Amino acid sequence: MGLEVLLFVPNVIGYIRVLLLGIAWAYFHEPEVFIPCYVISIILDGVDGWAARRLNQTSEFGAWLDVVVDNLGRGMLWSMLFEAGWLVAAVEWCVFVCTHSALGAQWKSRLGAGPPWVQAVMANGFKTPPGVLAIGGLHVLPVWLYGYQRGVLTEPLSIPAWLQGLGAIVLIAGRLLCFTVEVWCIWMHIRFLTRDEKAAKEEE
Repeated sequence: MGLEVLLFVPNVIGYIRVLLLGIAWAYFHEPEVFIPCYVISIILDGVDGWAARRLNQTSEFGAWLDVVVDNLGRGMLWSMLFEAGWLVAAVEWCVFVCTHSALGAQWKSRLGAGPPWVQAVMANGFKTPPGVLAIGGLHVLPVWLYGYQRGVLTEPLSIPAWLQGLGAIVLIAGRLLCFTVEVWCIWMHIRFLTRDEKAAKEEE
C-alpha cells in the first residue's frame, strides 16, 4: 500500500478533524466557536468511515488514525472540563493500546466474541440499543456536560432543566456501560500478555 495511504480521502478527513480540534481547544471558553468545531469533528468521524468503504480506501493506518483523533478530542475536552478529567482520557488511551497493539484494525470484530453484554454493545457495528447507548455516552456526554457548564443547553437551546438532568443521567449510564466494555478489553489484553506461550504451542 505504501505512503500513498496517507493521502487517502478518509485520512485527509482525519487531518481536518485534527485541525478542527485544534481550533476548538484554542477557543474552549467561547462556546460559539468551540461547539461547532468540536461537533463537526464528531460528525466527520462517521463520514471518514463511510468514505473509506465507499472509495475502497480502508487501511490499518486509517483505523489507527480514526481512534487517535477520537481520543485526542475527548481527552482534550474531559481534561478541560474537570480537574480529574484526565483519568477518563487515560482509560481511553489504555484501551486504545490494548485493542490496537494485539488486534490491529480488526479489533471491533475480534472483540465481538466477548461476554453477552460486550456482544450486545458491539453487535452490528454498535448499531444496537446498548451500542447506541454506549457510543452516546462515549461521544455525547462530554459535549453535553460542556453545554451544561457553559449554559448553552439553557440559552440558546432552551432545554428545560429536567430534560438537561435526564439527558445527563442517560448519557452517564451509557458511559458507564462503555466503561465496563473498556475494563473487559484491558483484562483481555492482560490475559494475552500473560498467556503461556509454551502451552499454546503444545495445543497446536
